[in-house]
Amino acid sequence: MASVLFPMAIPEPFDYEIPVDMPLVEGSYVLAPLGKKLVHGIVWTIREAKEKDKTRTLKIIETVLDVPPLPASCLAFVDFVARYTCHLQGVVLRMVLCSPDARRPAPVQRVYIPAPQRPDKMTPAREKILAVAGDGHFSAAELARRASVSPGVVKALADAGGLTMIDRPTDYPFDPPDSAGKGVTLTPSQSAAGAAMLTLTRRDSFAPALLDGVTGSGKTEVYFEAIADVLARNQNAQILVLLPEIALTQDVLARFEQRFGAPPAEWHSERSTVQRRRVWREVAHGRARIIVGARSALFLPFANLRLIIVDEEHDTSFKQEEGVSYHARDMAVARARFADAAVILASATPSLESLVNARSGRYAHVRLSARPGTAVLPPISTVDLREHPPEAGCWLSAPLLEAMTRTIERDEQCLLFLNRRGYAPLTICRNCGMRMQAPDSATYLVEHRYSGRLVCHLTGYSMPKPAACPACGAEGSLHPVGPGVERLLEEVQARFSNARAEVFSSDTANSAADVRDLIARMERGDIDILIGTQMAAKGHNFPRLTLVGVVDADMGLHGADLRAGERTYQTLVQVAGRAGRAAHPGRAILQTHQPDHEAILALCSGDRETFIAAELGLREDMGFPPYGRLAALIFSAPNEQEVINAARAFVAVAPLVEDVDIWGPSEPPLNRVRGRWRRRLLVRAARKVDVSALVQSWRKRVKLDRNVRLKVDIDPYSFL
Repeated sequence: MASVLFPMAIPEPFDYEIPVDMPLVEGSYVLAPLGKKLVHGIVWTIREAKEKDKTRTLKIIETVLDVPPLPASCLAFVDFVARYTCHLQGVVLRMVLCSPDARRPAPVQRVYIPAPQRPDKMTPAREKILAVAGDGHFSAAELARRASVSPGVVKALADAGGLTMIDRPTDYPFDPPDSAGKGVTLTPSQSAAGAAMLTLTRRDSFAPALLDGVTGSGKTEVYFEAIADVLARNQNAQILVLLPEIALTQDVLARFEQRFGAPPAEWHSERSTVQRRRVWREVAHGRARIIVGARSALFLPFANLRLIIVDEEHDTSFKQEEGVSYHARDMAVARARFADAAVILASATPSLESLVNARSGRYAHVRLSARPGTAVLPPISTVDLREHPPEAGCWLSAPLLEAMTRTIERDEQCLLFLNRRGYAPLTICRNCGMRMQAPDSATYLVEHRYSGRLVCHLTGYSMPKPAACPACGAEGSLHPVGPGVERLLEEVQARFSNARAEVFSSDTANSAADVRDLIARMERGDIDILIGTQMAAKGHNFPRLTLVGVVDADMGLHGADLRAGERTYQTLVQVAGRAGRAAHPGRAILQTHQPDHEAILALCSGDRETFIAAELGLREDMGFPPYGRLAALIFSAPNEQEVINAARAFVAVAPLVEDVDIWGPSEPPLNRVRGRWRRRLLVRAARKVDVSALVQSWRKRVKLDRNVRLKVDIDPYSFL
């Protein structure tokens, strides 16, 4: 008998009888009856029927699909993610089987190529068709368009024997990478780091490593060496490279193609359904060798996964907040363990969790402490905004403005970093004090001057900016408070009228093509001052960028987030590291009201170790990660009293376990989202406690009302 798991919200696999002579293995894709329908599922286990099983009447599996079975490592990974995140197995499996069309035969397209011999009767129109046909394998419509003739002429030429018609799969294989491609000449420290990576990957077993290198030190070239070695030693090996942002993908793809002679397969949200279908099928068949993607690429059905690389492993974008809550960095390590593969976590500012794992010996720790050649890390200084306040209604201090002026005079580039989209983060009525809020969420609306709208960046709600206050009716009283990147652009254009300034944010570069175009113009020197959000701080290499100005270095230092200091430090290191990456020396200036904060002091002095020691000491005293475990339980309901009652009832049956503290229920900063009221519980436990099992057991004690939803977030990163 076989247990079949279906990609839907069901608690466990269902048992079925296996037809005689049906070639089934664990991981096979099957069609099986579920209710009155035939549903696609995966054979999870196969076992001999026991006596008690023989008393049941089992339904019979209908058919097995001609698709490579899911490897045992993928089945184990799904089981692990479901248990760890406290989600149903079928919901996690749905993340693997996310491209249903890919399990069908590849679609074919009827195309034409020139026949070996030309027909006797040729006309100018037919000559045009043969001239553009080449070996391009074009459809009749495409040939007609390229030759500027009617489709009837193409058909007539084919009927006359001048074109050969063939059926070609639309999902063609990816070009294989060349492991012998020539890379850059490595520095001695890069060569040593590369050798350390090869020692790990050649074990052909689970081998985790932290590649810890300063910005611009050549981490990509080092892990390229590991990729090339894996490809050379195993002609069927597959490599997964995870990136935190789509904005980084294009530059990385170009570097991959330059090194390995072929672009890798891409997997992220901007790929079309057809493109994702092709990638999924080629990965499942083992023909896609290098895959570059977002966090969801972890759930692709790899046939022979041998190496995972998590670039910018510290980045919070790797945390999935919606649906199944997981951190891609941690799940990448688990995926590698089940596949007996190597995993490299790369960052200039590693997460404290990864650093502790490396220092304790759980991970290999490989360091790159300098940039290659003449490039050096930029000196970092602060501007105390208490001593040098900007002019009224402005946001740039005199010392920063002076540095920008000198930089532009040298025909070099500036980057101003402010991680706030739009024009202003808050709109307030000067007459009555009312603050513009989203109607269904406890969030302030952000003004966007480009579109003339007020937008909630949490839910996507937007509305035109009213001419009068909705509360008191006062005309023209709505006033923007605080700066966003659009408002900063306004100030820059007023002060540097001859400079070419642009904004780099998800509002102005909202597609891969937009990002490519902006980065290309910055690299060519077509932009003098780039004003960017987080998108501008990650992984870009602008050779003529020599000044980075952080407009508000204090942002994120406060609040209930236990990682506030760590995140601020990481962000500032990353954005400062954009300066001086080529031969031109660079510098970074941080505007701050807290020049004595430990994160700011560590950044300016280059004393990372003192900052890390202080942060780790605080975490250890509090029992927070990486020295303890956390889990967040978020309740929501349409009625506030209903969610309060549900959270209290849940706490009333909390298990009494040693080394476990339960805090709450409390009202979160965002107490209402999309019309649903929220309450939070936070579980803190010692590292030895299995928090996932604890929460699963706890959930079984309470039956929540159907209006109440419970979201479980193991290892939470958001405390809103």
